Amino acid sequence: MEKHVVVIYPHPDDESFGASGTIAKFREQGVPVTYLCGTLGEMGRNMGSPTFANRETLPEIRKRELVEACQVLDMDLKMLGYRDKTLEFENRMEVATHLKNILEDIDPSLVITHYPGHAVHPDHDALGAAAIEAVRLMNPDNRPTVWAQAITNTYYEDLGKPNVTNDIEAYFDKKMEAITAHKSQADGILSKFKENPDMEADLKEEAKKRLGKEQFYIWEYDVK
Repeated sequence: MEKHVVVIYPHPDDESFGASGTIAKFREQGVPVTYLCGTLGEMGRNMGSPTFANRETLPEIRKRELVEACQVLDMDLKMLGYRDKTLEFENRMEVATHLKNILEDIDPSLVITHYPGHAVHPDHDALGAAAIEAVRLMNPDNRPTVWAQAITNTYYEDLGKPNVTNDIEAYFDKKMEAITAHKSQADGILSKFKENPDMEADLKEEAKKRLGKEQFYIWEYDVK
């Protein structure tokens, strides 16, 4: 059993769409989970229809949603305070050192992050790379295992079969509850479930196909 799990993603809702079933499974086992969230996603384009937010109000809305999602998943939250859509321009080693200091304080046995180069968004790639570098900088005798999540359309062809596949069907309702907490981002996707009652079951089954498994690659570090 893991001692403590740390999840490192750049945006509110990355944790819910990406790993909330896995998080729920760990929490059911009694494993502490901490989310290090890089930004508040304040540059997100989704302002709702009708519009519910603007550039000034969106950060606070997304922060509230993030706190709610973490409460749903029963995990601790630390906000790293970086600016949305700028992580690729941050000094990689400075971010890695920041993360390393937090990780050494928490002392996790497992870190979950994005797989650099296979994570679609520049913020995902940048923070994933910094998280992997942070673990590399740690004492090799005390390094946590790293699970890196690839989400490009071609990751299977590019990287091969993931090392870890978690079937999270038993936790799917919890995952959907966490996703729904991010109302500003999820409404557009989940509204399709409500528009046509005749399609509701089929759409939920489709969601299970897309979101019902969470897969990760174990990052290999050179042993010296």
